[in-house]
Amino acid sequence: MLLTLVVPCYNEEAVLAETAQRLVALITDLRERKYIDPSSHVIFVDDGSTDDTWSVVQRMCRQHDEIRGMKLSRNRGHQWALFAGLHQSPGDATISVDADLQDDLMAIEKMLEAYVEGAEIVYGVRKCRDTDTWFKRWSAEVYYKLLARMGVEIIFNHADYRLMSRRAIEALRSYPEVNLFLRGIIPQMGYPSTSVYYDRAER
Repeated sequence: MLLTLVVPCYNEEAVLAETAQRLVALITDLRERKYIDPSSHVIFVDDGSTDDTWSVVQRMCRQHDEIRGMKLSRNRGHQWALFAGLHQSPGDATISVDADLQDDLMAIEKMLEAYVEGAEIVYGVRKCRDTDTWFKRWSAEVYYKLLARMGVEIIFNHADYRLMSRRAIEALRSYPEVNLFLRGIIPQMGYPSTSVYYDRAER
């Protein structure tokens, strides 16, 4: 399968070199095991950063064939940066992951296994919030419960770490929403889905 990783970035110059190294190593490993197509790659989407994020992305593109870059004309917000990257992804499977790598990359192979078994959307879900403060755990629980009471379909403890199939992304492109909330839109799409669970690391 052709795999694309989409990484939204806003003022991430301090972490991008490490992020790129880990993602390229992951793609190289999967490619050497013939698990993914040789042209699989990472798209870093610069969301109008005010630091040197774009310069770092350009340098990484020159250093690694596996890395591509997109720059938005201005800061549009995380959801629009992610949406732009999904639009440009040619992958059979596309996985979105944050640049700070708090999301465990070891879950990616589990996502791909679920995709091969027929899931068109695979949610990365935190096992627990033990590393959060009491207030953050409480406010997160209230947040998810409030959305559920309002009728919003949402996956508890899931952010934007997910796999989407080519068919799911093509369907997402047809949505006319201006105020994007992908965590609420994607579960409504109705495609076969599942979750993989992971422990979240420190930024």
